Amino acid sequence: MTVDPTLLDDLEWRGLIAHSTDLDALREALSEGSVRFYVGFDPTAPSLHMGHLVQVLTAKRLQLAGHTPYALVGGATGMIGDPRDSGERTLNSLDTVKEWVERVRGQIEPFLSFEGQNAATMVNNYDWTASLSTIDFLRDIGKHFPVNRMLARDVVSRRLETGISYTEFSYVLLQSMDFLNLFRDHGVTLQFGGSDQWGNLTAGVELIRRADGGKAHAFATPLLTKADGTKYGKTEGGALWLDPEMMSPYAFYQFWLNTEDEKVGELLRVFTFLSREEIEALEAEHAEKPFLRAGQRALAEHVTTLVHGAEETKRIKAASAALFGTGDLRGVGASTLHAALATARELVTVGADDVPTIVDLLVETGLVKSKGEARRAVTEGGAYLNNQRVEDPEYVPTDADLIEDRLLVLRRGKKSFAGVEVR
Repeated sequence: MTVDPTLLDDLEWRGLIAHSTDLDALREALSEGSVRFYVGFDPTAPSLHMGHLVQVLTAKRLQLAGHTPYALVGGATGMIGDPRDSGERTLNSLDTVKEWVERVRGQIEPFLSFEGQNAATMVNNYDWTASLSTIDFLRDIGKHFPVNRMLARDVVSRRLETGISYTEFSYVLLQSMDFLNLFRDHGVTLQFGGSDQWGNLTAGVELIRRADGGKAHAFATPLLTKADGTKYGKTEGGALWLDPEMMSPYAFYQFWLNTEDEKVGELLRVFTFLSREEIEALEAEHAEKPFLRAGQRALAEHVTTLVHGAEETKRIKAASAALFGTGDLRGVGASTLHAALATARELVTVGADDVPTIVDLLVETGLVKSKGEARRAVTEGGAYLNNQRVEDPEYVPTDADLIEDRLLVLRRGKKSFAGVEVR
């Protein structure tokens, strides 16, 4: 299998390597032939989020360079959860974890190829953990883990003051056992993950050395932060989920479109497959004319297309244009339009038999503060219903105005819009 010798250089340029066990040895291994690698995902929620996307796309980069992926969804480790600073996790039932395993698998699979010489393989650590006896686990795995080194792990040492269960304390043994099992049964010699997993990654490498005298590699991607140093992946509504039912594709697109100027280049490197030349050209354009937001637009379009598909991205862009008066609102589709309106501000709901006048709707949606201001907006030509200028302040929308039989779009001026749902 021919491999791309420039892979590691590209990963470094994109800022995707925060830690490595031995960068020179890893470079040599990646240059000699197809390396079997794995990255794990614990189903502790029904969807992956932005942080997981970094790992999924990194796995895709390695496969495109000729290496062989093993994507692990942790049906066993997902029942426990990695220790975190905020405290003990709530343990989910086996049935819940099984359901989430399937959902997470379905989100990972579209990013990898399961055909060809370096076809991807999906694995579940429940398959080799469920039948393992406690005695065998303690003798074969636990024997290789000095407690003093486990206590020295950052998250464990921080949790010692508030308390940590033996269940979460022993999580590192389970993840390390995954690496050992994949090393023995599949010849996997590389694991990567987020930098918050660095202790688990190196523990797996060490277990392979101690138990089998084997040689393995690990690297960690950096934790992404905003310009002020706070974590990415959280929005006002929660995590940046990949599941369209948990976060609408429109809201997902808007998140990337609103990226801070200082972070555009970094996120283009991490989350897109644009070339170095293309990204540097976008950075230069952005530096010269930041008001055009070329970097943000490219970022939003590429990431949304990767996660939700080209057709959905096309609908989102059409909705954005239509809401600002340069497109056909009726051609957008009810679900996309509804999501776009809800993302901008809370939708106002009115009864089908009691639709107010345009003046009242302008006030109820918050586009104006008073009826007097609403009347002025209408008389001055600054009020729109479904992108059509409204001239009568007493006008009451009819069934013919409804988009998809239920939505009205109000706009004041060029940039302020709101939605009304008629039920």
